[in-house]
Amino acid sequence: MTSSTHTETGYPFSAVLGAEEMRLALLLNAVSPAIGGVLVRGEKGTAKSTAVRGLAALLPAIEVVAGCRFGCDPAAPEPTCPDGPHTDIETVTVPARLVELPVGASEDRVIGSLDLERALAHGVRAFEPGLLASAHRGILYVDEVNLLADHLVDVLLDAAAMGRNHVERDAVSVSHPARFVLIGSMNPEEGELRPQLLDRFGLTVDVSASRDPAVRVEVVRRRLDADADPAGFAQRWARAEAELTEQIAAARELLPDVVLSDAALRQIAEVCAAFDVDGMRADIVTARTAVAHAAWHGRTSVTEDDVRAAALLALPHRRRRNPFDQPGLDADALDEALERARDTEPDPDPDGGGAPADESDAGQPQDTPPDNRSTPDRPAPDSDSDRGQPGPGQPASTAATGKAGRAKVLRGTGGSPATPGRRAAARTGRGRTVRALPPGSDTGPIHLRATVAAAAPHQLGRGRTSGPMRLHGQDLRRADQRGKEGNLVLFVVDASASMAARARMGEVKAAILSLLLDAYQRRDKVGLITFRDSGAELVLPPTGSVSHAAHRLETLATGGRTPLAAGVAKAAQVVRTELLRDPLRRPLIVLITDGRADTRAAARAGAGLHNHDMVVIDCERGLVRLGLAQRLAYDLHAQYLPLAEVTSEPLTALVTDWQAA
Repeated sequence: MTSSTHTETGYPFSAVLGAEEMRLALLLNAVSPAIGGVLVRGEKGTAKSTAVRGLAALLPAIEVVAGCRFGCDPAAPEPTCPDGPHTDIETVTVPARLVELPVGASEDRVIGSLDLERALAHGVRAFEPGLLASAHRGILYVDEVNLLADHLVDVLLDAAAMGRNHVERDAVSVSHPARFVLIGSMNPEEGELRPQLLDRFGLTVDVSASRDPAVRVEVVRRRLDADADPAGFAQRWARAEAELTEQIAAARELLPDVVLSDAALRQIAEVCAAFDVDGMRADIVTARTAVAHAAWHGRTSVTEDDVRAAALLALPHRRRRNPFDQPGLDADALDEALERARDTEPDPDPDGGGAPADESDAGQPQDTPPDNRSTPDRPAPDSDSDRGQPGPGQPASTAATGKAGRAKVLRGTGGSPATPGRRAAARTGRGRTVRALPPGSDTGPIHLRATVAAAAPHQLGRGRTSGPMRLHGQDLRRADQRGKEGNLVLFVVDASASMAARARMGEVKAAILSLLLDAYQRRDKVGLITFRDSGAELVLPPTGSVSHAAHRLETLATGGRTPLAAGVAKAAQVVRTELLRDPLRRPLIVLITDGRADTRAAARAGAGLHNHDMVVIDCERGLVRLGLAQRLAYDLHAQYLPLAEVTSEPLTALVTDWQAA
């Protein structure tokens, strides 16, 4: 299902128990769509989708031009509407629309395309609207938005930024409004969201299941009651739903009268500056949210409570600098920033008057804190920050993780069918159409223009003088769609005692963080195997969430002997299993070791990995080096790289096509 008018009986929004922040964020967007939508992050089974679908039933109905497929407002119809021009307008009232964008949707289905049926049957060039047209003046909901293909993310970014959808393809040139409230939900365990799209969400909330047995009992009771008698359950909550609908309408009516004072605006600016967020979108969204929060509570002026509530919703996802930062906002730091704003007296003469405290800084913007100043998310330098490394020979210890640097790019071979990602060019089955495949190809979507072009010269010979185009099987052409492939980056880490000595593991962790950051940016799945003492362990099964991998890395234990062969054998086993699940995802094995073990046994254990991309990162250092890791790389048909080069600046291709070498 991709669109809903909610004539069917759904689970009432007011019956959703708990998740107060999620409910508030959704309701504030209902009051003021200008806020820019909501991203709901949470574990499985936390009513994310249920709440979003329930929200649409609360929204007031809208008036549209009768027969307009693009939802034009009768009070201000779009002059360039493809269904226009609208004259002698007839108005109809329809429920607010909730349009769901499936993760696997094609680009044509999202933005619209040539109407294939009319083109083939009548020879008419007409535009078939997509989901963006359906979502205009409504809600566009993307479940599992973090799994959305990159080319669809680009489409959403363009539409969200401009409020319009431009289509130039298949001999069709169309532009129509596409203003909608963007709501997404995701499970962080399945991978993070692209930063550009993350910033487009006005608000973000994290939800989790209650640990209170009484609450859990009531949630189950309500769900069972709704499943047993949907209509009766909805009727019991009808009054609460009606009250919410009335409150939304009242808040919308009050919204233009809410005053955002200079003092409240100063508080917003102080908070956003204190948390060192990028750009000005955070300030604007926080201001809009604070105004909506005041209107929701029936106030005509924004208070400090409104600013605080708005900041807790608008800033958490904007203060993250990399995917390893934990989401959320420090409530104490927020209160301190609000207190500073209260204590700051406004300048009575902002255009002149007082001289700056330091004449040497006159006219210079103070947008960067001094090196020794701390902010809520940037602590002051600490000369002892690198202390606490474990001493040599301490078994089962953990090492501090260094800062992630910029990693060398790990690239697979590319060029052949693969799972969509962002690492190397590949035929993904989703993405941009680059050409028509030769006749007889049986994979890929239909290439419409090439099919019509192939059939056009034969129409007279087939007896067509008018009416539908006559097609034969040999006319069919399929599209070659290209995107970026995704990899499975499997880290195989030596955690033995020799690696723990002299703080070497801290350097290894920093290098892995750099590679994890690269994996995040390229939408790879990552897995983590460690080997130490008596065997190897799959510490993190392959996942799309690099933040989970970083967390496991923090608690990585070290010590004991070096069962290198067991680690390599474990990697081969994991790769075999993952290829059964997803045959098109390329494995990329990153073995990190000093090689001080039986490398011959390891080479035999890794015989099954010779056809896969692999790199051995050598952690050996000191005046006397045995070169065992380099020898192992040769035996495994892998690329070799010293640890010191992993975080170096030049971004070079590390893994090449060994089969062609």
